[in-house]
Amino acid sequence: MTITEKILAAHAGREVVEPGELIEVKLDLLLGNDITAPLAIAEFQKTGAQKVFDPEKVVLIPDHFTPNKDIKSAEQAKILRDFARQQNLHHYYEVGRVGIEHAFLPEQGLVLPGDCVIGADSHTCTYGALGAFSTGVGSTDLAAAMITGETWLKVPATIKVIYYGKLNRWVSSKDLILHLIGDIGVDGALYKTLEFTGETITNLSVDARLTMANMAIEAGAKNGIFPVDEITIEYVQKRAKRDYKVYASDKDAQYYDVREYDVGTLEPQVAFPPLPENVRPVSAASEISLDQVVIGSCTNGRIEDLRIAAEILRGRQVSSNIRLIVIPATQAIYLQALREGLIEIFITAGAAVSTPTCGPCLGGHMGVLAKGERALATTNRNFVGRMGHPESEVYLASPAVAAASAVLGRIVSPVELGL
Repeated sequence: MTITEKILAAHAGREVVEPGELIEVKLDLLLGNDITAPLAIAEFQKTGAQKVFDPEKVVLIPDHFTPNKDIKSAEQAKILRDFARQQNLHHYYEVGRVGIEHAFLPEQGLVLPGDCVIGADSHTCTYGALGAFSTGVGSTDLAAAMITGETWLKVPATIKVIYYGKLNRWVSSKDLILHLIGDIGVDGALYKTLEFTGETITNLSVDARLTMANMAIEAGAKNGIFPVDEITIEYVQKRAKRDYKVYASDKDAQYYDVREYDVGTLEPQVAFPPLPENVRPVSAASEISLDQVVIGSCTNGRIEDLRIAAEILRGRQVSSNIRLIVIPATQAIYLQALREGLIEIFITAGAAVSTPTCGPCLGGHMGVLAKGERALATTNRNFVGRMGHPESEVYLASPAVAAASAVLGRIVSPVELGL
């Protein structure tokens, strides 16, 4: 079996599972945010349920419209707060301590290798970077799971993705996942597992792996997952507060498909609107001028991302035609960036730095686009109207491309700055 099949079998109390089977699994962790959890809480209450199945395994993260931008968002957040208090949830985090959910949970050691996790957010697939099975569900599924501690799903078939070669300077894991999505399309892995392997992968940090697993859903995947290695264990051991189990794919595991990529000559990638599959090399985007650049999100708001952006922005100025917004993904990342002097570099360059929030990624706040405006973002989606007005445009790229583009006011590689 594959890693994913082994995790699902263990949580279903089975020796073996096969792709296509419908199974019920016990869950290690459930997640909701300030957009999706209020719906789940309402459904929970409709059933007459009094208690969640385990107050240590239900996590509520107010991160999308927080700090609250208006009365409606404040009321949404209050629903979470009141429910967390009523249920005595161990993992509710208030503004000032919280972060963007998919950066915060790995950082806090709440998700671990071998876990089976669901969240009422499509980018819950991020945790596959740690060798866990994690996937997004609807709010009603979350409500049922809060009561029972279980969910049902179909066992996904697995696509094995093998990356070879050493990455060129300024080429990152964001470029690897964009390149894959550009190749197979937004439905190329529909309800499949994307299992990321190969020599290129073994050299990636956990931060870089989290970026790739985060965007598995953009290829339609049920989940993305990485083999657990020494890099994973080093990351997890500093954070784990409970036991975990490591699973590995068997050598004779059956795969739906195997995709291989030699990335030694890959240049930075850019996803043009209106879909993450509309991917081209950065050299094909140099004539595209910008109004706004956003560096942050659950995809690319981690400390490594901020270090890369700061390296490019040090001693340079953001173009007078550009709004650059930098959003550290968690309070711990914000504090680390402050201690390393990264925040000073951003502000000196002319960027606005925000407290952790999903904000502009979904057109919520902290960077909503007007009609006709064009943004480059390190986020994960560029659908029509994703960051604001339906007649605005969003381009997706890595922190390196985003920082360089903020300086020149158009989409460029850092190479054009002489770096």
